[in-house]
Amino acid sequence: MSTYSLSEALQVFLKESRIKDEMLALQIQDAWETIMGKTIARYTDQVRIHGNKLHIHTKVGPLRNELIYQRETVIQKVNAFLGSVIVNEVIVH
Repeated sequence: MSTYSLSEALQVFLKESRIKDEMLALQIQDAWETIMGKTIARYTDQVRIHGNKLHIHTKVGPLRNELIYQRETVIQKVNAFLGSVIVNEVIVH
């Protein structure tokens, strides 16, 4: 039987559980303004993650177009914040 630290046990649990996406989404939502800036955060309605896809919802057309154009930058910023490659696709709604 192997021994885990509490941190390792939580990481194993999150990796194998279905709440991983929700936990990542909460982390991203909490830091969305820090990651993307005040203006984008103000006009973004919802940010959620499903698997390796980050879904961003906005009702502002020009922002939607800019986010689509800047997908790679968004991926890099979010992954840098998370400290690992989690997101590899951005879907803007």
